[in-house]
Amino acid sequence: MHVLLAIGPEERHGYAIMGEVARITGGAVRLGPGAIYTTIRRLLDDGLIEESDERPDPELDDQRRRYYRLTGVGRSVAAAEVRRLESIVAAARPWALEAT
Repeated sequence: MHVLLAIGPEERHGYAIMGEVARITGGAVRLGPGAIYTTIRRLLDDGLIEESDERPDPELDDQRRRYYRLTGVGRSVAAAEVRRLESIVAAARPWALEAT
């Protein structure tokens, strides 16, 4: 889920995905190269992301980088998971925040 959210509406390469996961989690989740590329491979195999054919300007980027984007199915899966998590938070909010 973190990787799907990190890609979001943009195309990102692996290193940028790692950085975005760290940013959106406030540093609580840090994925190393082994974890990120294993996850990317699984998401590709599951059809949730795809490799982009478009490349940034070669002057601004390393041609060895591969860029990824969500597929329609990946976007649907991410949206469904957000809705599921929202319902869990809504159920817990009335009592879980009392103690704080």
